[in-house]
Amino acid sequence: MTAAKAAWGSRSGFILASIGFAVGLGNIWRFPYVTGENGGSAFVIIYLLCAFGIGVPILMSEFLVGRRGAKSPPYAIGDVSVEAGLKPVWSWVGNLTIVTAFGILISYAVVAGWVLYYFYQALQGTLLTATPELAALRFEQALANPVSLIFWGAVALGAAGAIIASGVQQGIERAVKILMPTLFVLLLLLMIYNLFVGGMPEAFNYLFKPDFSKVTGATFLAALSQAFFSIGVAMAGMMMFGAYLPKSISIAQSAMIIVAADTFVALLAGLVIFPMVFHNGLDVGAGTGLIFQTLPVAFDRMGSGALVGAVFFLLLCVAAITSIVGLAEPVTGYVQERLDVSRRRATVFTFGALLPCSMVSALSFSSWAGVSMFGQSLDYWIEYLPNQVMLPVGGLLIAVFVAWRLPKQISCEELGITNPIGFSLWWTLMRFIVVPAVLIILLTGL
Repeated sequence: MTAAKAAWGSRSGFILASIGFAVGLGNIWRFPYVTGENGGSAFVIIYLLCAFGIGVPILMSEFLVGRRGAKSPPYAIGDVSVEAGLKPVWSWVGNLTIVTAFGILISYAVVAGWVLYYFYQALQGTLLTATPELAALRFEQALANPVSLIFWGAVALGAAGAIIASGVQQGIERAVKILMPTLFVLLLLLMIYNLFVGGMPEAFNYLFKPDFSKVTGATFLAALSQAFFSIGVAMAGMMMFGAYLPKSISIAQSAMIIVAADTFVALLAGLVIFPMVFHNGLDVGAGTGLIFQTLPVAFDRMGSGALVGAVFFLLLCVAAITSIVGLAEPVTGYVQERLDVSRRRATVFTFGALLPCSMVSALSFSSWAGVSMFGQSLDYWIEYLPNQVMLPVGGLLIAVFVAWRLPKQISCEELGITNPIGFSLWWTLMRFIVVPAVLIILLTGL
């Protein structure tokens, strides 16, 4: 039994699953914050150019390789390489993306556990916090409790594992058709709530008022990096989703919809978070702390803050779980093919290996916080290696493989772009824009 026999039951299921993978916790807080710090709408314009000029072409590349190979990334790239007359050593690029996805999952599961813990606090009525100092103290206490961190991280993994074990159509597709509309509805409800409560004009100016004086070379790099990481390329997930993609579904149209939806959610999240922050006079530059240390104070100052807080952290739970599903699905698919076992057994193997690794990540914030390697903390390396090194390396190799090694005919057949101008545009972008851009991200990150 191989992962290649699975297939999406509908185009909407595939697109919603891909959006769910792309939309993660980074969209909810990082994109709005980076936008405000880099000139508002001036940054948005640059980001849109990067997202559609670079993100869409490389996303199309992952989908085409995945669909052409119809297997997990290592086997898909290996088979396509052989078909193209290349050495099968290219399959190691697929292996790198699998290891990258697994590495990201190790730390992401812990952060997802934080979100679930705070949602539980909201349901218990203990989320609201009177001052930023008290909120920061409670967050530090949560990090210092390894049992709690491990438990909630395991709950997050268990929820995602249950979805994956049920299969592509019965598990992933059925879940995202419920979860992603829920995410959109919750975002819209919270934004509408902000219209009546206050802070929306300030948030709108912060996000969308152009300030070209803030635009520098670093702004372009920030936009490029945000587009690359936000869309979720080089994490094996999109290529795995492409392996389940029927020939009748347009790769180009799907990629455009996914990137547009990912960007829309990020902007909408800004109109959810920042009105609360501005209305309550809190710190807009709190980064990750914006969620766990600033917003509980904002909720405390609202008339219906307990309810709003519960809805907000439910929204984050949806984003976290769907992203874990997208990251873990290619790993599970690879295990299934490699060991020739059932999907459920492959899921048990995958998440059975993930759990102890995520425990190490959880302990790096508490009991093992003092452990260091080469002058950096353990949690630094757990996050840095897969995100800042392996991810851009994998993205660069995928881009080089498709743009410079794969025969043009194979790409043309798989993409099915009937307009020769459209295909030439994609081909040119991949060769002369995407590859140099990803190389810049890699070198800058290192």
